[in-house]
Amino acid sequence: QLQLVESGGGLVQPGGSLRLSCAASGFTLNNYGIGWFRQAPGKEREGVSCISSSVGSIYYAESVKGRFIISRDNAKNTVYLQMNSLRPEDEDVYNCGADVGVEDANIQDMCDLRAAGNTHEMDCWGKGTLVNVSS
Repeated sequence: QLQLVESGGGLVQPGGSLRLSCAASGFTLNNYGIGWFRQAPGKEREGVSCISSSVGSIYYAESVKGRFIISRDNAKNTVYLQMNSLRPEDEDVYNCGADVGVEDANIQDMCDLRAAGNTHEMDCWGKGTLVNVSS
């Protein structure tokens, strides 16, 4: 069975950093595009950052550009999201999702879920890890 398990969330002060991990089991992660997503109350789900299966294309939401970095370690079958300069508005449950065969040309469709007409569906979702940003 395909499974994704997130970890690394917790409580951090504004301006601090966290690194989230998304570990896969039951499949080889390097064949999948992987994304990190969040959904604040009353808002649509947002693609925070996604990385293609070939690592040739990376997407960041405008709100996190310059602050977050996505990477993948195929040897550990894990994708990471390094979050720096965290703000209170970043507080949310962060889910990772996997989509088989997502290459460079498909990364925006996978990740930009708030774009008009986007109907993309993931093959697998993790249950999420909670990030609290508070003083």
